[in-house]
Amino acid sequence: AIGRMGAVELLPRMTAWCAIVVAAIIMLGCSCTAFVLPPAATTISETKKHCNVVLQNKSSDGEDNGNIISSQLQRTFNTLVTAAALFTTALASPVNIHVHTNEPVITIEKSQAYALNENQLFISDVWFKVTTQYFDQSFNGLGESGWRAKEKEAFQAVEDTGPDDDELVTDAIKTMLSALGDPYTRFLPKEKYEVLTAYATGGSAKAGIGVQLLEDPRTKNVVVMATTSGGPSESAGVQAGDVILKINGEDMTGASAEIVAAKCKGEQGEKVDVVFLRRDENGNAGKEYLKSITRAQVKLNPIQTQLFTTESGKRVGLLKVPSFSTETVKEIVNGLRTVSDDGKLDAIAIDIRGNVGGYMPAGVEAANLFLPARAHIIAEVDKSGAIKGYDADGIGADTSTPLYLLVDGRTASASEIFAGALQDNQRAVVVGSKTFGKGRIQNVQPLENGSGLAITRARYITPKGRDLHGVGIIPNKEPSHCESADSARTC
Repeated sequence: AIGRMGAVELLPRMTAWCAIVVAAIIMLGCSCTAFVLPPAATTISETKKHCNVVLQNKSSDGEDNGNIISSQLQRTFNTLVTAAALFTTALASPVNIHVHTNEPVITIEKSQAYALNENQLFISDVWFKVTTQYFDQSFNGLGESGWRAKEKEAFQAVEDTGPDDDELVTDAIKTMLSALGDPYTRFLPKEKYEVLTAYATGGSAKAGIGVQLLEDPRTKNVVVMATTSGGPSESAGVQAGDVILKINGEDMTGASAEIVAAKCKGEQGEKVDVVFLRRDENGNAGKEYLKSITRAQVKLNPIQTQLFTTESGKRVGLLKVPSFSTETVKEIVNGLRTVSDDGKLDAIAIDIRGNVGGYMPAGVEAANLFLPARAHIIAEVDKSGAIKGYDADGIGADTSTPLYLLVDGRTASASEIFAGALQDNQRAVVVGSKTFGKGRIQNVQPLENGSGLAITRARYITPKGRDLHGVGIIPNKEPSHCESADSARTC
């Protein structure tokens, strides 16, 4: 606790432990000097006088030797008593302590240190987690002292807060984390954390409207990336690319994708009124429209399959992968079986346009399905510069069927891990437009009050050593008609 706070900010609750330690110290000191404290000894001076008598009586070398031993043990005993008192007092309350070395006399004055309140302790926990996990140990150039100063600023912001001041605490944490200049290291209020974990696992405890959302980094609007096949939004006529403007009359301008997703969720069977904006073919603002959609239990990111024949007569199995979750690899395997049931495929096309990622290990495992043994998939580079490589095992992999990957500017994170590995190993032809360029990996972890914390723990590089962050993947082929509204067959 002392190390994490970096100051003499000691908690009274530690006094009980202190008492045990003090008792042990005194008992050890007494046993080593082989004397028994008199029952009536109530002061240090009386105890010292008794020690002298006992030591002189036990000495076998004469009075002078006894006095020498007595003097040495007196000083030892004084030290023990002083240390015990210091330790107890320091942990019991925030004080400044002055010790006179000749006698065990202690002067105690109130200091400016203080015990942290519950909100400050919560901020301290967040700060400590980031400090020990964050991949950039310069903390965006702040250095250790500058980063610690941000913690103290957050402490000051919530100094007079109580248990009902969640918004102030959230703002203080967000301000502290913003100093890192990393949008992916962020505090996740309870509703955001629930949405994010549900997205990664491919399920949800609440009913929804069956859309996959993304915050457009250019317009800051939340856009529908895909609708769930057979889900409420698809049935209502919602299309990929539609912008969500309002939910039940509440303006969503400036809201994050997590907030919008949380607003879409609720009890099964309830209706939610959503105002959408549909852009024209050139991306210009089109018309707004209102849909009253009934919430239902939907699978967040199912893989869709299709089998088609090209003009040249080639059979192509198509898999649309809208996101990466813990279920994605199993669904890809099942999807490949589905499209190959009627015979051998001439090619496989995997559509990851609009796939913003999700569960990072799923991107690695999906690449493993198509690479030979010992082929490099990615390498993580952590805060110390240590490199951890991920290689294919080759078990059951399809390493021969021609493979095409469809990408666009919203293909990101785990999707780029998947595409980058297959492109660098010359296993797939990447088709479409340049990808988003997110080359950082986060730990998402729960906090004690049900909220969560995402921390960038590493960067990753492709098999050829490329850092895709802010750069993206350049496709092998860039057809003129391969945007999200275009069919995979057109691409």
